[in-house]
Amino acid sequence: MHSFSNRNIKNMQKNLVIVESPAKAKTLEKFLGKDFKVMSSYGHIRDLKTKEFSIDIENNYKPEYVIPDDKKKLVAELKAEAKKAGTVWLASDEDREGEAISWHLSEVLKLDLESTKRIVFHEITKNAILHAVETPRTIDINLVNAQQARRVLDRIVGFQLSPILWRKVKPALSAGRVQSVAVRLIVEREREIGAFMPEASFRVIAEFILPDGATLLKAELYKRLKTKEEVLALLTICQKAAFSIDDISTKPLKKSPAPPFTTSTLQQEAARKLGYSVSQTMMLAQRLYESGLITYMRTDSVNLSDLALGTAKETIVKNYGDKYYKFRQYNTKTKGAQEAHEAIRPTYINNEEINGTVQEKRLYELIRKRTIASQMADAELERTTISISISGAKEKFAAVGEVLVFDGFLQVYREDTDDENEKEQENGLLPPVSINDSLKLKGIVATERFTQRPPRHTEASLVRRLEELGIGRPSTYAPTIHTIQNREYVEKGDREGTERRYTVISLAANKISETEKREITGADRNKLLPTDIGIVVNDFLMEYFPDVLDYNFTANVEKEFDTIAEGRMEWTEAIDKFYKVFHPIVEKTAAVKTEHKVGERELGIDPVSGKPVFVKIGRFGPVVQLGAANPEDKSAPKPQFASLLKGQSIEKLTLKEALKLFDLPRTVGEYEGKTVVAGIGRFGPFVRHDSKFISIPKDKDPLTITLEEAGELIDEKRIKEAQRSFKKFDEEPGMEILNGRFGPYIAYKGSNYKIPKTIKDPKEITLEEAMKIVNEAVEKPAPKKRGARKKS
Repeated sequence: MHSFSNRNIKNMQKNLVIVESPAKAKTLEKFLGKDFKVMSSYGHIRDLKTKEFSIDIENNYKPEYVIPDDKKKLVAELKAEAKKAGTVWLASDEDREGEAISWHLSEVLKLDLESTKRIVFHEITKNAILHAVETPRTIDINLVNAQQARRVLDRIVGFQLSPILWRKVKPALSAGRVQSVAVRLIVEREREIGAFMPEASFRVIAEFILPDGATLLKAELYKRLKTKEEVLALLTICQKAAFSIDDISTKPLKKSPAPPFTTSTLQQEAARKLGYSVSQTMMLAQRLYESGLITYMRTDSVNLSDLALGTAKETIVKNYGDKYYKFRQYNTKTKGAQEAHEAIRPTYINNEEINGTVQEKRLYELIRKRTIASQMADAELERTTISISISGAKEKFAAVGEVLVFDGFLQVYREDTDDENEKEQENGLLPPVSINDSLKLKGIVATERFTQRPPRHTEASLVRRLEELGIGRPSTYAPTIHTIQNREYVEKGDREGTERRYTVISLAANKISETEKREITGADRNKLLPTDIGIVVNDFLMEYFPDVLDYNFTANVEKEFDTIAEGRMEWTEAIDKFYKVFHPIVEKTAAVKTEHKVGERELGIDPVSGKPVFVKIGRFGPVVQLGAANPEDKSAPKPQFASLLKGQSIEKLTLKEALKLFDLPRTVGEYEGKTVVAGIGRFGPFVRHDSKFISIPKDKDPLTITLEEAGELIDEKRIKEAQRSFKKFDEEPGMEILNGRFGPYIAYKGSNYKIPKTIKDPKEITLEEAMKIVNEAVEKPAPKKRGARKKS
C-alpha cells in the first residue's frame, strides 16, 4: 500500500519515539527497526499543581504547569535520549489529550521543531505505523488549546466552587463542571420516580378454539380498558357473543443493523451484554488498542475506512454468501465528531480470535460482530395480524404473529436495549385461518397493569443521556461516572420494591370471576442512586449556580471547545467570557450568610425533652441532631447526634423515624458473660462485644437485631478470623502470619509484608525468618509508580 518499508526506516538516523504508555511502546517496537528507540512518558509529564489554583487570572489565564516529583527522573531520562537522537517522533494518541501530551513533551524537552515530528495513527498496525512515519506533521496547537481550555475551565470551577461547598455544606467536598451536571441527572430522575403516580388499565387477552376444534389462537384486545366496570361490561357481552375473523393482513418488515461502535455505544452495549462497568470497558478497550487489536477507543465517529469496508465484505461473502452482504456508509450525527476518525473496529476483521484475558476476548468478539453486522443485509420479517370481531360490541381482538423470513445481519449480531418497559410477547407463526371463520371462546383474562415509572439510570444509560445532551466527549464519559461515585455523590446500589395489589377478572366456562393478586414493584438492582450529600450539593448548586448545571450551557461549552479545536476561536476568549459571569456569582454566594447549613431542616420538637430535632449533613454523612447548639453559652448542654440507617434519606425522614435513631446505641443483652451493644458508626451499623466490632449485614436492623442474631454474627467473625490467621508468635505478639485475598502475608506493627514465593508453607515460617523479611522490606522500599496513564 505504501512505498515506505522497514528497510527505509533502518537507513535513517537514530530515532527516538515517545508514546504515553509502556504497552503501546511494546507494540510499536515490533514494527520499527533497531534504529528506533521507543520510550513511554507514562501519561502527562507535567500538569497544573495539585493543591494550588495554578492559573494566572491577571495574565490572560496563563496556566502554571509543573513537573510532578515522581516524573522528574523520567523527564531527565527523556531529555538525555532526545539529545542523542537525530529525530524525535511524538506518537501520543490522536485526540486532544494526546496532542497536549506531545506539546508538553516538546516544551519540557526543549525539542527543536525542525527535528521533531508528530505522528498519529488510529490503529497500531504495521501499515498504519509506516504510513504515519511517511506522513508526519507538526503539533496542532488548536487541539492543544482546546485541551488547555477544558483543563483551565474545570480548574476554575473546581477551585472556586469547592471552598463554598466546604463552608456551606460540609468540609472536603468538591465540585466539577461536567460531574455536577451528571449528578443533577441522577437527582432529577430520583425525584421524578418519587413524584410518579402510576395509572392503571386492564390488558385483556382471550383464547379461541379454531374451527378444527383443537387449535388454539391467543389474541389481545386492541385497546386497554381503563376501569373494572368497562371490563365487566365487555365480559358480560362476551358471555353471549359470537366471534369471527373479519380481517387478515400481512405486512413485510425490515430491520437494519446498528452502526459500528463509538465510545459511548461500546460502553452501553458492553454494560448490557457483558455486564461491564464503563471504566472496565475503557480499560479493556485501551489494552486491545495498545496491543494492536482494535482501532482507537476514544471516538465519536461511525465511519469505517475503505480497507475495513473491503475486509468486512470479504469476510461476509466468504462465511455467509453474497446475499448477506450490503454496503453501508454511516454518517456521524454527534456534534463535534470528526469523520476522519474511525469507529471502533478490529484492526484485522478476519481475525476471529485473539490472545488475551477472557474479558478482553469477550469485548473483542462484541466489537468484531458489531463491525461485521454493520455491513450485512437487512433482516426481513413478515407480520400477520388477524382481527376478531365480537358480536354486540365495537371492540375487537387481534392476534399478531411475526415470522423471520431472512435473518440477514441477525445471523451475527442483535443489539440490546435499556428499555425496561414490559415487552409483550407476540406469537410466532400463526395457524392458517380464513376470513369469516367462526371461533369458539375458550376464556378471557383481564389483568390490571400499571404505567411504568421512569427507570433509574445505569452507567450505560447515563452515558447515552450525556451524549444526547451534548455534554462531555468520548474521553470524559468514563472519568465522569467514576468521579461522581468516588466523591460519594452517587452510588451504585439496590432498591427494595414495594408490594402492590392488582385485580384479575376472568371469563371461563361462561362464568365471570374476580381475584386480587400481589406483586413486587419498583425493585432495582445495580442502579445509580443519589446519596444525601449528592442531593444537598445539587440543590445548593441549582440555587446559586444554575448556569453551571444548565444542560444547554454545558453543551455550549463543549461546542466552544470544538470551535477552539478547529482554530476558529481563541481559548482564552472562551475562558474570559465564562469567568466574567461565573466569578461574581462565586463572590456573591460566598458572602451569603445562612442560619443553618445547606440541606439542614427542622423536623419538629421532641415531645420528651422539648428540644428541636434537625436532620443535616454531618462530618461523616447524614445525621439527626437533638437540641440546638449555643456557642455563646459554654455551660449549655451540647446537642446529641445519631447517624441515619441505610436506606433512610434526609429528604424523606420523619420526626418519628429520627427520634427512634436516638435509641442507639442500645444494649441487646449478654453473650458469654459480656454485654452486646448495637449501634451505627462511621462505617455503618455494628454489634460491639468484648471490645470488638462486627458489621451488621444489610438484611438486619440495629434497632431490632436480637441477641440470638448478634451471637451468630459474633461466632461467624471468630471463625473467619481463625481461618485468616496462619500463625502467631508468643515472643512477638505484634507479628502474625495471615491469609489475605492475594495469599499469605506478614502483618507487623500496622504494616503488611509480602512473603517470598520461595517459601512454600507459610505456617512453617520461624520468627527469625519473618523478622528478616520485614527488615529487608523496610531497608528496600517498594519503587513508586512512575505515574498513571494518560488523563482522560
